[in-house]
Amino acid sequence: MTNPFDHLSEYRQYAWGHRMLHSISVALISLRSLSAGIWVIVALFLLSGIGVLFSTQSKSHKLEMWVFSPEHQAMYLPMIESQSGDERIKPHLSLLSIAAIKSRMMSGFFGGLPTADLIEVERSTVGQAFMGPIEAIGFRDLTDRMESEGLLELFNPPSLSPWSVQGRVFGLPHDVHPVMLAYRADLVEAAGIDLEQVETWEEFFDALAPMMTDADGNGINDRYAMSFWYTQPDNVELLLLQGGGHLFDAQSKPTLNSSINAEILSTIVSWCVDPSQPVIDIDEFSAAGHQARIDGKAIAYLCPDWMCSIWKMHVPLIAGKMKLIPLPAFKEGGRRTSVRGGTMLGFPRSSENFDTSWESAKLLYTSPEIARELYRSVDIITPVRSLWDDPVYDEPDPFFMNQRKGQMYIDLAPNIPTRTSSPYNTSAVLEVRDAAVNLASWAKSNEMYQPEDLEAKALELLEIAHQNIVRKMARNAFTGVEN
Repeated sequence: MTNPFDHLSEYRQYAWGHRMLHSISVALISLRSLSAGIWVIVALFLLSGIGVLFSTQSKSHKLEMWVFSPEHQAMYLPMIESQSGDERIKPHLSLLSIAAIKSRMMSGFFGGLPTADLIEVERSTVGQAFMGPIEAIGFRDLTDRMESEGLLELFNPPSLSPWSVQGRVFGLPHDVHPVMLAYRADLVEAAGIDLEQVETWEEFFDALAPMMTDADGNGINDRYAMSFWYTQPDNVELLLLQGGGHLFDAQSKPTLNSSINAEILSTIVSWCVDPSQPVIDIDEFSAAGHQARIDGKAIAYLCPDWMCSIWKMHVPLIAGKMKLIPLPAFKEGGRRTSVRGGTMLGFPRSSENFDTSWESAKLLYTSPEIARELYRSVDIITPVRSLWDDPVYDEPDPFFMNQRKGQMYIDLAPNIPTRTSSPYNTSAVLEVRDAAVNLASWAKSNEMYQPEDLEAKALELLEIAHQNIVRKMARNAFTGVEN
């Protein structure tokens, strides 16, 4: 005979229901003199308790999956419904906000509340799940299963890094998100400039210098080479990673005060404080920012693959005017791409449906059909390397002057920088952003604009940022970080 308490999550619901009914029963003894309205409320609580108590007996064992993206949900549903055979591997999809997923996920991991069997988590929120010792992580360690089934080789290796702790993998990568430089090719080509011959950032700014003019003499450029500013934390991290900088080492120890970080930070801040000011701060998602793109206020933009779909949706007037090139390198022969954003699929250890969840995950995360739709609907390339030869990635894209941009992003995918899974990464990025703000202020006050003139001050400010993170981590007994 099956034990009704075999499943821990069901037992918790059962116990909670009993506690609730007991509390209500005790309360009823002292509520006999209350009004009819109060009795209605009590009755509703009573019915709720009964529902929770007996829900485990009527509950189906269908998998539950949480997703935060309506686009992901729309892609997954047809694939799930089209599958014949075992109904147990067809998850029920619940669309939740990123904040709701984070809250419910952490309540499940540390509060013992029920969670879904599969959870899609965005990189900016997954860090908290990796807090503490590795054996306390709420997600299941997938390393051995992936190795036995050949999945460690199937996925793009650097795309596993944000979901790995101490060499162990805790999530399947949903994407790669390599970054290219998108630019107004109509304006550049009309000026007789060939950006495809540019290799370094210095060459890039030199090539576009003739286009940065002040026609009305008001002291403000009519056009700028690129949209970037030192107050944009995501893009500061993006460029830091491209240049070879890291905020944490392979053991998740902070490295904010490294010389390479100071070198890159000095370079990108110099773009903003230089009297010729080749860059401008254009918001990435606002109506004003979109209008600036239409007006050609900036020529070039840092463009992860997913940004392409944002522009197609919100800035259709620049269709047929844009092209993509690999990022210019900080030094000749350097990395020509970076990475921004990302999502993983995790499996809570509390779920007792791992085997069926695993089969469902492979259906959704290694499917050629899903990968194809992912690219066609939101311009995101798959991390599954065996699917990179799909003809969909060779299709000309009219928005980008018929470039075969899918293959261009795929060519860069193996070279994206690895990233940390440290729960302190977001804090570290903000510390570096603050260091950049202070460096810019110091540069303007001292009228020092060249990168080499800023490096010593950058290193000083990054040391302060580093110590701030060290102190924050030291308050957590599990990090073991010392000054």
